[in-house]
Amino acid sequence: MAVWSGSDSGSARPSLTSVSSGELKSLRTCNCELALLPLRQLLLLQPDSFQLQAGATLAVLSPASRQPGGGFTVISDGFLHLDGQRFCRLTGCFKRYVELNTHYDYKNYREMILGRPLVFFVNVKTKENSSKEKTYALLVNTRHPKMRRQIENGMNNIISSVFGESYKLQFDFQDIVKKFFPSGAHLVNGENLSFSYEFKSDALFDFFYWFGISKSTISVNGKVLNLSSTNPEKKEMITKFLDKMSEPNLHSNSFSDRKFSVISRTSIDDVFNSNLTPQSSWMESPFAVWTMSGVQASGD
Repeated sequence: MAVWSGSDSGSARPSLTSVSSGELKSLRTCNCELALLPLRQLLLLQPDSFQLQAGATLAVLSPASRQPGGGFTVISDGFLHLDGQRFCRLTGCFKRYVELNTHYDYKNYREMILGRPLVFFVNVKTKENSSKEKTYALLVNTRHPKMRRQIENGMNNIISSVFGESYKLQFDFQDIVKKFFPSGAHLVNGENLSFSYEFKSDALFDFFYWFGISKSTISVNGKVLNLSSTNPEKKEMITKFLDKMSEPNLHSNSFSDRKFSVISRTSIDDVFNSNLTPQSSWMESPFAVWTMSGVQASGD
């Protein structure tokens, strides 16, 4: 059964839904905004995507069994303490903070963030003064319209406000995860539930950036699906659900994507019609970024 039920007892956790709610039966991942489960359970259910290897290394893989572009995008500082005890280095993950210098970098980064489900790892104590920790994985379904809209709008709005100057944008999921757990629980490393990028313009005078005006943080909100379960039947259902979520999500560029090119010295075709290329500087280890070719709507 799920660790916590899906019923709401007051307003403490209004976003919580459980696997027992029947939400997984249709396997329509577009119904899921965010999901949370123990990391050890994720390792068991997705062995082709996450492998705990010898030498205390957690490897994030792109399964060959899936089409190019499938899998998960893990965002991390490159290490974690598994359940607060075992130190693990992460390979194949993307850095939580990146610096972008060209509009081509921005386009690649945007597609990386929106192209696959995002995964963050966080340690939680059920009681703040407890010595026991458990590592959880937060999955952000960037295919869901609500999640996608918050990320896209955040990127578009800050571009429209800085007029070609430098800026920094951060997305934070701490508040929504805190609401998931019962009162009294403590996020040991809540900062791991955020990511940010900084665009460094070559503008002569970045007054807004210097004074911190063009530095923004967006607290993302949404409904969290509880994928914690020890029931074999439900675990099989969760596995299929995760497989479906990590399928390639090819999509056409929306009109809002083109806002960035208005202030660009590069043509729209150069910025938005090029294929993605590996960006190893964003990652903790060499890891091929998928290619988005052609215009294809998501199957979901």
